[in-house]
Amino acid sequence: MKDKLLQVAYSQKERLPVKSGLIERDCMPLAKAALMSDNRVLVVTGMRRVGKSTLVQQLMATVDTFCYFNFEDEKLLDFTVDHFGELEETLIEVYGPAQYWFFDEIQNVKQFEIAIRRLQDSGKKIVLTGSNSSMLSMEFGSKLTGRYKQIELFPFSFSEYLRFRNVTFQEKDFYLPESKVMLKTYFMQWMEDGGLPEFLKYNDQEYVRTLFDNILYRDIIVRYGIRRHREFRELVQLLVSNISLPVTFSSLQRSIGFSNSDTVKEYMSYLSNAYVFFEMRQYHDSLKKQLRHPRKVFVNDIAFHNLVGFSNSQNLGRKLENAVYLALRRKSAELYSFYEKGECDFILFDEQRKPMAIQVCYNLNSENEAREMDGLAVAMNFFNLSEGLILTLDQDFEIQKNGKSIPVIPVWKWLIGNSNTSD
Repeated sequence: MKDKLLQVAYSQKERLPVKSGLIERDCMPLAKAALMSDNRVLVVTGMRRVGKSTLVQQLMATVDTFCYFNFEDEKLLDFTVDHFGELEETLIEVYGPAQYWFFDEIQNVKQFEIAIRRLQDSGKKIVLTGSNSSMLSMEFGSKLTGRYKQIELFPFSFSEYLRFRNVTFQEKDFYLPESKVMLKTYFMQWMEDGGLPEFLKYNDQEYVRTLFDNILYRDIIVRYGIRRHREFRELVQLLVSNISLPVTFSSLQRSIGFSNSDTVKEYMSYLSNAYVFFEMRQYHDSLKKQLRHPRKVFVNDIAFHNLVGFSNSQNLGRKLENAVYLALRRKSAELYSFYEKGECDFILFDEQRKPMAIQVCYNLNSENEAREMDGLAVAMNFFNLSEGLILTLDQDFEIQKNGKSIPVIPVWKWLIGNSNTSD
């Protein structure tokens, strides 16, 4: 094993030099702070190919001594947690004594948390990446509860997309006609392209389809031993085509033909663990009610919906809602829809449990204004809010109603203003 580890480590080290022109992610300030001033293990999680390894390489460029190892290598199929002692010796031989230890795709090693805790106890700063969210709650959390800091990485946000396209802007650009048209044009392109870095670089649509299929096969079908491939893929196709629409496990069971809804529930948890989809429940005063009512499902990158699912021009409002969900999900995992004599798309709770109500529609007009306003008003009254927010494609004004203030803001403008990731 030692010779194999040396071969892999030297090979990976040769490929490490950070290329110039890499995009700084919105979460980089938070990641740097966690690296430099936090003794806890730093864990970067997210879907495959969203840039976790690149982020790690950018972090490595900020420290003096480090070592790096990526477990996503076919030569390591027989690597177990018992080999970590040999790996530690290998990395010291390859990199020399190091204070910072970076491990990519750590979820490929069963019981890795045992070795990570030992390394942390020896005074090393550990940085991990993983493509499965359950590694925290199931494996990692059991051994290092309270001793890790998690950062979730997503495909490029709209602000990151603009940086990728070398587009710079100032606040005044929101008010200049030419600049507004430019930003809106890039926004519409982002809504088609999505934020997968390699797809944006090469513009190869087959890459998106192949990546999606690889995630389904490697991270879900193989990992969890799914045998009913056809039904599973039919479920995925249904979800990716119907983003933001309310669903229940029972309705999905009937649509696909599963024998019971528990199978659907299980498969959807696998998809969430792999960061392919996110589920958002309705807000209710009890968990039992939340579990019983319909939930909405959002896709991690709109390119999957555009190129893998069924998409048409009527989906524009749902695409906007998906974009808003992802922006809010970057800020907080506590997100709900709200339904009571009208629907409000999003209820967001901040760290102080202060709620915010947001409604999303493609265009606010005479046909839908009463419905959209009533749904928002009911949520605002329920949570005793004096302000709400409506996001549309291109409208910018403010509504005053019953003593409450409701700004109507273009989604692209709101996304730019909310791009910074907070702790």
